[in-house]
Amino acid sequence: MEYGLIGEKLGHSYSKQIHGEFADYHYELLPLTREEFPVFMEKKDFRAINVTIPYKRDVLPYLSFLDPLSRRIGAVNTIVNRDGKLYGYNTDYYGFLYLLDKNGILVTGKKVLVLGNGGVAQPVFLALSERGAADVLIVKHREGTGVLTYAQAAAMHADADIIINTSPVGMFPDVDATPIDLTPYKNLYAAVDLIANPQKTRFLSEAEKMGVKTAGGLAMLVAQAKYAVEFFLDLSIDDAKIAPVEEKIASFMEQKKNNGSP
Repeated sequence: MEYGLIGEKLGHSYSKQIHGEFADYHYELLPLTREEFPVFMEKKDFRAINVTIPYKRDVLPYLSFLDPLSRRIGAVNTIVNRDGKLYGYNTDYYGFLYLLDKNGILVTGKKVLVLGNGGVAQPVFLALSERGAADVLIVKHREGTGVLTYAQAAAMHADADIIINTSPVGMFPDVDATPIDLTPYKNLYAAVDLIANPQKTRFLSEAEKMGVKTAGGLAMLVAQAKYAVEFFLDLSIDDAKIAPVEEKIASFMEQKKNNGSP
């Protein structure tokens, strides 16, 4: 393939439609099993690809070049093939910053709980650090070094200001699931979900009922795609084009939902 997205499960993805708004090339969705993934990477039979769950860190050994930002993050979501050498970048970082700024979410001096610790969480950690978050705490179901369980988070950090979901809990088709019980978090200022489908997850709906500022992941998805296209084609695209594309994709998703499709 020339351009596309690799990941394990891509049935929920709108990346093909998003890239079609920014560029005129054929963009494919290619789901890969754990067994298929190394074969694909070793063949290098593509011009440029995006990478999603669960391969954002698994691709690192196949890269000839890792830009400084991606090296700091430890994960990539954008790979460009230049004469057989693979160059890795991370546009999730820029997409996440765009999401925060668009929604007016200030993290400076805030206590932030980040749900999950996978490849998509890594650029979030760096962005929060660089924006001056006071505390950034990782929350997972299993105990581990530097990791809180959900019970520990509720008991010791109910004063958290912001909760960011980087896990896939609540993603289509499991739209009735939510990663966390928000009841203990009376001090909550903002809730962010990096899931783009559905546009408003149960997690965000419950936060909204509490009067909390919310932000869904579609803006980040569209923004990171814009930045990826810039790497793919070695060109610059005005950030002003992000919002119209997001609105168009949001409308398309709503139409499909109303027609009974995901």
